[in-house]
This record gives sequence, structure tokens and C-alpha cells, in this order.
Amino acid sequence: MSRKETYEKKAEEILLPIVEELGFELVDTEFVKEAGENYLRGFIDKEGGITINDCEAVSRKFSDELDRLDFIEEGYIMEISSPGLDRPLKKDKDFERSLGKEIEIKTYSPSKIHNNEKLHVGVLKAYDDNSVTILDEEDGKEYTFDKKDIALVRLYISF
Repeated sequence: MSRKETYEKKAEEILLPIVEELGFELVDTEFVKEAGENYLRGFIDKEGGITINDCEAVSRKFSDELDRLDFIEEGYIMEISSPGLDRPLKKDKDFERSLGKEIEIKTYSPSKIHNNEKLHVGVLKAYDDNSVTILDEEDGKEYTFDKKDIALVRLYISF
């Protein structure tokens, strides 16, 4: 396991009970380097959305545990935030919550099974460990994409 994966896994183990105790959902954790700085991020959610006060409550408890356990060797900035409306669907619970909703799928390469394009929009009909199926409301057909070919899946937001 890489250093990044180790940090993310340990952070999730620490963060999960804190988030659940406060009645929230842990959406994701990440350890990334951006503009020369390391960031340890936790993304939380709840029905109706997360407030700044929710983030602060989790941040305080999480910070105390990070200081106590001190498992990250290099310097970093810790952030707790909402995943936002355009968050990627990664876990089974994300897909389950989005069944019947319009999503967008971005593939790594133009898809031969759907319009030879990289961006595909449709209603999420099914998913499993290996694939995602959408209903294209324009042509009324279902299309199944292999997860290995998918760069990103998220709710479709139209403006």
C-alpha cells in the first residue's frame, strides 16, 4: 500500500466514528499534494446538506485525534468539508442513492457503445462492481459501461 493510501485509510478509521457520532455520513477521505502543500481532507454529508458549523465540529474532534496519534510524517493542512453537488459517485452507497437520477459518465476514451463520445448523460438504472448502466432518455436505450473505462461518474447538473 502506498503512503497516500496508508494515510487515507488511517484517517478514515479515525474520522468514521467521529462523523457517525455526530450524525453525519463520511463520504470520502483524501491525502493530496496541491501547489506544493499536502492536504488531508475529509468530506462529510447529511440529509439537507452540511453547514460550516458541522464541519467545525468534526474538524475539532478530528484535529485532536490527529495530534494524539501523529501518524503522518510530513507537514499537511487538514480540511473538513461538504463534497459538493458535483461530487463523484465512488461507493455503492453513492450509486444506491442516485438510482433513478440523471448522471453523467466521462469515459477515458470515446465510447464505441454510445455515440463515440467521452461524455454520456442518462438516468442511472443499475450498477455493480464492474459496470454502470444508464438510460439515454433521448433515444430510449440503455447503455452499460465497464467501470475500468470510466474516468468519472457524478450527478448531472443542468443550468
